[in-house]
Amino acid sequence: MNIHPFPVITGRKIRIAVVGCGRISKNHFGSIEQCVQDMELTAVCDTDANVLKEHSDQYKVPGYTRMTDMLQQEQLDMVALCTPSGLHPEQAILAAQRNVHVLTEKPMGTRYADGLAMVKACDQAGVRLLVVKQNRRNATLQLLKKAIEQGRFGRIYNVALNVFWTRPQSYYDQGNGWRGTWEFDGGALMNQASHYIDLLDWMIGPVESVMAYTGTQARDIEVEDSGVAVIKWRSGTMGTLNVSMLTYPQNLEGSMTVLGEKGTVRVGGVAVNDIQHWQFEEPLPEDAAIQKASYTTTSVYGFGHPLYYRNVVDVMRGQADPETDGRSGLKSLELLVAMYRSAKDGVKVSLPLDC
Repeated sequence: MNIHPFPVITGRKIRIAVVGCGRISKNHFGSIEQCVQDMELTAVCDTDANVLKEHSDQYKVPGYTRMTDMLQQEQLDMVALCTPSGLHPEQAILAAQRNVHVLTEKPMGTRYADGLAMVKACDQAGVRLLVVKQNRRNATLQLLKKAIEQGRFGRIYNVALNVFWTRPQSYYDQGNGWRGTWEFDGGALMNQASHYIDLLDWMIGPVESVMAYTGTQARDIEVEDSGVAVIKWRSGTMGTLNVSMLTYPQNLEGSMTVLGEKGTVRVGGVAVNDIQHWQFEEPLPEDAAIQKASYTTTSVYGFGHPLYYRNVVDVMRGQADPETDGRSGLKSLELLVAMYRSAKDGVKVSLPLDC
């Protein structure tokens, strides 16, 4: 349960605005539409006047090029931040100061100190800080999470995460120069692999230490297009993370493999959408569900956003705890920052960080 009391919204729709109308925003617009009984899109905000007009016209809501103007003129309950990651902290704090709840895309920020500042600002204002981790809602990962919680693996020995996708130079050249920068975006680990790094703690438990290497092997960007890490958990489990945005010629794999004393599972596909191996010492009737859990997807985002939004509605109605709040989001950000520090300094980095 949360340690801070939060206001509950009942008897009317939750008024939400989307800030940033780029690549990921369509998942938010679609999710809001699916929650139409409980949510109302009130405004949109984007610095690109043409993009703003397109979305303002499409959804028939006011459009703003400045978030400050939107917060002053609209009566909002919540903002959904779909902007470059480096902007999330400033925008979250701005919303909190206006007593507006915050729903932010991953990662919540690009610096650990900024993530801590977001949590502090929202705590002080008494507003929610929610961080989108839609992959947790994948049916495949829900089954794996349940198996781990049931202790079916016994002791978990080894975990391997692979993210073998492709991001051509043209991808980084979009977005008015913010993609592939340290200040606004982060690299293959911070951006593309963020949801997978979130699984390290959420699935397996607290991490003891990491040792990482990063490289910019092919793309003309500030940040890394490839990264690898060795991870040791406090439980004694060991594992690896292998990330590349240089896979030829298209996205190949987003996978998680878990090896335990009494079970082995591999969830693969392009985005952990296909249970490819599921074997335990003691079979259970529910194992039949693995066939239905796998699904076909052409999107690395999966289909978890609407399910995540359903939890957001329930949280705002006072009917549920948040699946991923600011403090939960900090765990994956802390892991990311630890990996970058390790790669930069060439040393093993222990957790928790000293900030």
